[in-house]
Amino acid sequence: QVQLVESGGGLVQAGGSLRLSCAASGSFRSLNAMGYYRQAPGKQRELVATITNGGSTNYADSVQGRFTVSRDNGKNTVYLQMSSLKPEDTAVYYCNAEFRRYDRTTSWSWGQGTQVTVSS
Repeated sequence: QVQLVESGGGLVQAGGSLRLSCAASGSFRSLNAMGYYRQAPGKQRELVATITNGGSTNYADSVQGRFTVSRDNGKNTVYLQMSSLKPEDTAVYYCNAEFRRYDRTTSWSWGQGTQVTVSS
C-alpha cells in the first residue's frame, strides 16, 4: 500500500502563492501518475493537475497558466505551485497517486487532504 502525506496548505490573500507537497511512502514497485484534486464545499471533487512519471502534465482549464505541477521521482514527491490565487480556488486539496504493486497490479491512493483558503 502507499501512504501519501500532504503539506503546504493555508490561508493566503487573492493574488498570492502557495506550494503544496505530497510525499509517497510504503511498499510498491513503482509510482505512475501523481497529482492533485480539489473539493470545495457543496461541490464534487475535481481534477486540478496530474503528472506522469515521465513528466507529462495535464491541467484543469481553470488553473492553466497559474498552477504548476512537478515531481521528484527520487523522493517520491509531487508538488503543486499555485500562483495568482483566486477566492474560487478555496477548497480541500487532495493528493492522488497511481502505483504498481510487486505483483504488477495497479491501484490508487489518496492523501488526507489539505485546506487552501484564498481571501478576497
